[in-house]
Amino acid sequence: MTGLLTTAKALFQAAVDRADPAQALRTHLASSPLAPLPEGGRNVLLAVGKAAIPMMREALQLVPAPSQALVITNSENYTEIPGATVICGAHPVPDENSAAAGQAAIELARSLGPDDRLIALISGGGSALMVAPAPGLTLADKAAVNKLLLASGLEINEMNLIRQQLSDTKGGGLLRHAAPAQVQAFILSDVIGDDLRAIASGPTVAPIGTRAQARETLQRAGIWDSTPETVRARLSAVDETHKAPPPAINTLIGSNRHSLKAMMSAAAEEWCPILVSHRLVGDVSEAAETIIKAAESAPRDKPAALIFGGETTVLLRGTGLGGRNQELALRVAKLGAERLSGDWLFLSGGTDGRDGPTDAAGGIATSATWEAIKASGQDPDALLANNDSYAALKSADALLMTGGTGTNVADVQIFLKRPG
Repeated sequence: MTGLLTTAKALFQAAVDRADPAQALRTHLASSPLAPLPEGGRNVLLAVGKAAIPMMREALQLVPAPSQALVITNSENYTEIPGATVICGAHPVPDENSAAAGQAAIELARSLGPDDRLIALISGGGSALMVAPAPGLTLADKAAVNKLLLASGLEINEMNLIRQQLSDTKGGGLLRHAAPAQVQAFILSDVIGDDLRAIASGPTVAPIGTRAQARETLQRAGIWDSTPETVRARLSAVDETHKAPPPAINTLIGSNRHSLKAMMSAAAEEWCPILVSHRLVGDVSEAAETIIKAAESAPRDKPAALIFGGETTVLLRGTGLGGRNQELALRVAKLGAERLSGDWLFLSGGTDGRDGPTDAAGGIATSATWEAIKASGQDPDALLANNDSYAALKSADALLMTGGTGTNVADVQIFLKRPG
């Protein structure tokens, strides 16, 4: 399996490389330079998300005479940057550092005058890394809701619809604090479909929906009664005016689709690359079935590289440790052992290098993985039922470990199958 693993990791790296935020920002600013400011106007930089460090480094080189620079990112990607203040928030569940980051961003935005420009560099992860509870709410309220959302099985857009209604920065909140200054945002998408309202919960765009829609989504997910009373009160209050936030210039500079194209190109020389889906979403059990069915129908006379991209969800039923990519790999290992023959390998990973609250980027499965877990003395079915994919894959040396990548364009999956 060494050859297949080397190939799969190379294709994963191609996806990460294509999402390089510094290169993406450089390319866009070269083709569309920033408009000049009025005399005395200042350029102020704010980078938020898992790709904030490389985006800020590049911006400091390209933006004329920035007067201030604030970076908000995760601890795995932390590094000092001369000329910038760097704050680390927590992800996926926000903490006091996330709240401090949110307050710092608000203060920076409020310091701007009408001739100034806020250049916002936004990437995935910003929802948790920069938080500012809406009036009447506390950080504990938001953290409690976020934990419920992560275990609910809701898709990312549904989660962000709710998060925006509980925030003072999300859903265009940052624009309101920065007004009347100009705001120009460069955005790296970690959201399938590239809805700018959902990336980092849309600090520079209008909200996804209303309080009533957020309330209905929580009720439909069966977690309304579990949310804090203050949250229920806010979402039940009559406030449907939804004045549009001030305008901004929002530019998408990278996405999952760009990375999938890079994987296809990288695989083309020695494999038959097939883009099966650029929208692998929904529950991991359904996604695993989609992957196995694609593998069953793959060409049998040539080496096939099946490519997927998306962001699945996990409905938590147990107390184990893992992430959506790890559980997807474990489910593919189980189904593959039952239904596939021949030489194959599956890799699922988050392009940010972190899958859920673990140090793994994702997981790897082969025809031998399920039995290898058993051979280690573990019960893979029990571990799967407990959402303990990390322990299961670790026992078979099947975790994908990359460390923080400095970018984030959601997840990619690779299924390699040799003829036979």
